Amino acid sequence: MKVRIGFGLGTRTLTNEGGPFGAFVDALEGLSFDSLWLSERLTGEAPDPLVALSFAAGRTRKLKLGTSVLVVPGRNPVVLAKEMASLDRLSDGRFLPAVGLGAPVPVEHRAFGIDRKERAAWFDEALGLMRRLWTEDRVTHDGARFQVEDVTLRPRPVQEPLDVWLGGQAPSELRRVGRLGDGWLPSFCTVDDVAAGWESITATAAEHGRTIDPEHLGALVAYTHGEIPDAVRAVIAARRPELDAALVIPVGLDGLRARLEAFTKVGASKFVVLPIDEPADWHAELAAVADAVMDLQT
Repeated sequence: MKVRIGFGLGTRTLTNEGGPFGAFVDALEGLSFDSLWLSERLTGEAPDPLVALSFAAGRTRKLKLGTSVLVVPGRNPVVLAKEMASLDRLSDGRFLPAVGLGAPVPVEHRAFGIDRKERAAWFDEALGLMRRLWTEDRVTHDGARFQVEDVTLRPRPVQEPLDVWLGGQAPSELRRVGRLGDGWLPSFCTVDDVAAGWESITATAAEHGRTIDPEHLGALVAYTHGEIPDAVRAVIAARRPELDAALVIPVGLDGLRARLEAFTKVGASKFVVLPIDEPADWHAELAAVADAVMDLQT
């Protein structure tokens, strides 16, 4: 099992300024983090993740570039496939796409222009079409939402195939990972959630004649240096009122390391760590995290 540790900014606004964001990206690569992960909020202050990751790609050589997650419903799948393939090509195969249906926030749904009930069907059709565009010539598709005739997409991704990871923990989301995903990257999850979720995913995959690489199990792990903020506790309580927030968010870097070790015992190996608190000094924070956990990479 190859353990890899990336660092997530989520939707933090550090990415809005080229100077501090560039220094942050340089530090990640210099400290040997595996990857950088950016999330998407149309109605938030952070920039488009594909644009920001393209900026990061241009000043790095080894750092992988992940989306956590990029929203599919509401986008033209041919355009999105072209953008993702271009980023993978220009970064020499360093793109790590994790995609989904979007944050459970009504204003986000309205911004993307897709009814909540329509998102899942839109996603399923779009992802299947995108995969065809990355691997086939002269693609024709006549679906419920998209019609494409005789399209050949260039450039192709460097990665063959370009693996697409999904998130989510609801039963329907786990089944979707099993049916369509190449990997699973859940967030705000416990160790037991990951163990049980992966069992469900692999069972669904088998029902559809698929297998998912056991190396493609990960988790996004948010951490804090002090008390878990009330606002974060409220978000977790709204989603899962029965859950103790401490089981989801480790406190301190020793707690973060212990949580990553616990995840590896149930088979997870690809991690994105994400600070809840805005550090006063990003470089010092990255160096401290690297010192605490990077020796876990194998």
